[in-house]
Amino acid sequence: MPSKVRHPDGFASRKRSMGEMNVTPFIDVLLVLLIMLMLAIPIQTNTTEVDLPSTRGGEANAVSNTVFIDEADRLYWNGAPVSRSELRANLEAASAMPENPLLRFEPAALASYDQSARTIALIKDSGAEKFAFVGNHQHGDFGR
Repeated sequence: MPSKVRHPDGFASRKRSMGEMNVTPFIDVLLVLLIMLMLAIPIQTNTTEVDLPSTRGGEANAVSNTVFIDEADRLYWNGAPVSRSELRANLEAASAMPENPLLRFEPAALASYDQSARTIALIKDSGAEKFAFVGNHQHGDFGR
């Protein structure tokens, strides 16, 4: 009659199911990939700060002015072409009003980023309190 051999640690009585998977290497690989992703993201080196006004809901402003930049980087104030110095004077006059009018900024889709950034900085320096970007829908298919 065969005798049963007992293992002192009880190994023969424990059975492992074949469906178990060791997930430790999987987690290690994910952590390495996460660290590589964090290192690959570029660090922000410069910023353009624009002080946007806080909106108080329900107020309607009847007077609004539009600053438009076309594809050739020409500036327009309410549809009339203006120079940079004339635009500065118009912005300062609008900011000096008792009730600041809404200032709408609308660059064309192919207007240069440099001209747009300088115009936003000019608007910020003029002291405009009500500012809005208009026409963002035209940039929805960027690069297509």
